[in-house]
Amino acid sequence: MRVLLLGADGFLGRHVAERLLADPAVQLTALGRSDDADVRFDLASGAPGALARFLDAVHPGVVVNCAGATRGGARELTRHNTVAVATVCEAMRRSSTGARLVQVGCAAEYGPSPAGASTAEDAVPRPGGPYGVSKLAASELVLGSGLDAVVLRVFSPIGPGTPTTSPLGRLAEALRRAMQSGDGELKLGGLAVQRDFIDVRDVSRAVHAASLSAAQGLVNIGSGRAVRMRDMAAGLAHVAGYDGTLHELDEPQAAPGPPPYPDGCGLWQQADVRTARDRLGWRPRIGLEESLADVWMEAACRV
Repeated sequence: MRVLLLGADGFLGRHVAERLLADPAVQLTALGRSDDADVRFDLASGAPGALARFLDAVHPGVVVNCAGATRGGARELTRHNTVAVATVCEAMRRSSTGARLVQVGCAAEYGPSPAGASTAEDAVPRPGGPYGVSKLAASELVLGSGLDAVVLRVFSPIGPGTPTTSPLGRLAEALRRAMQSGDGELKLGGLAVQRDFIDVRDVSRAVHAASLSAAQGLVNIGSGRAVRMRDMAAGLAHVAGYDGTLHELDEPQAAPGPPPYPDGCGLWQQADVRTARDRLGWRPRIGLEESLADVWMEAACRV
């Protein structure tokens, strides 16, 4: 099976590439903007016709899209998350390959959820920021494309390679600096948030399973359990051997309604993952402690 992977140089894409390459039945071609890609192509500015001709030449059975942007203004996010996916869908419609599309979406498409509730795929999406809006628009394009396609809505991925710009990445970096400087107190904000954390290697397994399956529509990929950021901070401090004090800066929410958290998801998100189990035969395997240990190992080695 030949797989065309878009966005192989990103956090998720690198792990997806590693997982696919481990399958001897897969022939992998990576397309992207970096010099490491097998083929250089900018999905945000490239023409669908050019991409369609490439698809006809390579003739993949599956196209996996991990490309996109997580930061930037609304225009930049729209270009890289929505326009790029429109280009992919149009190119695949023009191509004669009949390839299957696996689109990697995100939980920000749902927006805030009621505390204690698990979000299923039939939930009405209410993204709370431009990132979630741009990703939701991309998912709608895929689902309405008429292609053989599945959208994986990935909740909060962590593990090896966790970006330093993510909440957990920033926390690990703050902990590293505190330990280097001998600071016995670490002041942290945003610890009231509860998110559904899933190891990126489990995400890559889900992408692999989706590539081989006949599942269509939306599929949530998460652990099925929300965890407080303060517990993540305590877990990270434990694996790091930090014996100082973690001082929480933010106060519990006083006013009704979700505060403006950067991902637009409010205080709580937790995935209902029954569809992934039933339609992909997928379950998460890697526990939080292992994920946190890997996050810390990379942070500790950073100069």
